Amino acid sequence: MSIKPTVLTIGEATIKVIHTHGTDYICLTDMVNNYGGDQAIYSWMRNRNSIEFLGIWETLNNPDFKGGEFETFRKQVGLNTFHLTPRKWIDATGAIGILSKAGRHNGGTYAHKDIAFEFGTWLSPEFKLHLIKEFQRLKELEADQEQWDYRRFLAKVNYHLQTDAIQQVLVPISSLPIGRRGLVYAKEADVVNLALFGMTAKEWRSQNPTLAKNGNIRDCATIEQLTVLSNLESINSMLITEKISKENRFERLRTEAARQLQALIAARRSVLPPSEQNPGTKLTTG
Repeated sequence: MSIKPTVLTIGEATIKVIHTHGTDYICLTDMVNNYGGDQAIYSWMRNRNSIEFLGIWETLNNPDFKGGEFETFRKQVGLNTFHLTPRKWIDATGAIGILSKAGRHNGGTYAHKDIAFEFGTWLSPEFKLHLIKEFQRLKELEADQEQWDYRRFLAKVNYHLQTDAIQQVLVPISSLPIGRRGLVYAKEADVVNLALFGMTAKEWRSQNPTLAKNGNIRDCATIEQLTVLSNLESINSMLITEKISKENRFERLRTEAARQLQALIAARRSVLPPSEQNPGTKLTTG
């Protein structure tokens, strides 16, 4: 079971989110820090509407939900002796919408986002709206990062295609001293760097010493640049196998880089509102 903690920030509250069972669970314990602590969760679970909501959610999403135990709880709601905790609910009904986790750092009561939003309504409608807005912002950031990671991965795959072409066509790499084999690859990589970014990796490191401590020129590229980068590396590998000179390859790659970047910018402008049209370019292009 994969759990990836992250956080939402609402005012002064920091609310953990974990990804498990293929979806997101929000920490109710963190949500109630300013609403009386865990006692607020217990009070919510004594409410008839809350129990019915939890039962309906489990019926729709959990094939192993024990409906008989749920009916028992529903009949007891309203009695002075009725008391229900997340752990008791989970153990009795086999519920999956609420999790009770032990642990110093990520411990607490978590709930599926549907249930967490419902709980937020009970706490405060205003708090719920801020929670939903912050959660949506988080998912948008995650989607952007996943897209960037995919483009970076694609660029790396195409880089290996390019180095394979160099090894097979340009020079018998195995005949070079081990310490000098990387120089051939670096020079070819910089053909693409120059065509796209207008500078070599070494020149970028010299101009960006702070960024260079944690990454390289390609790590700091935008999604648009990475898209073009992966295409250029694929094109370069084909040109190498056709034994096109480095100078001619550079001119063709530079022309193609400009054409593709212009096309991506035009495509962005056609589908996005003005406020989102800036591609946020991190590197100047040649």
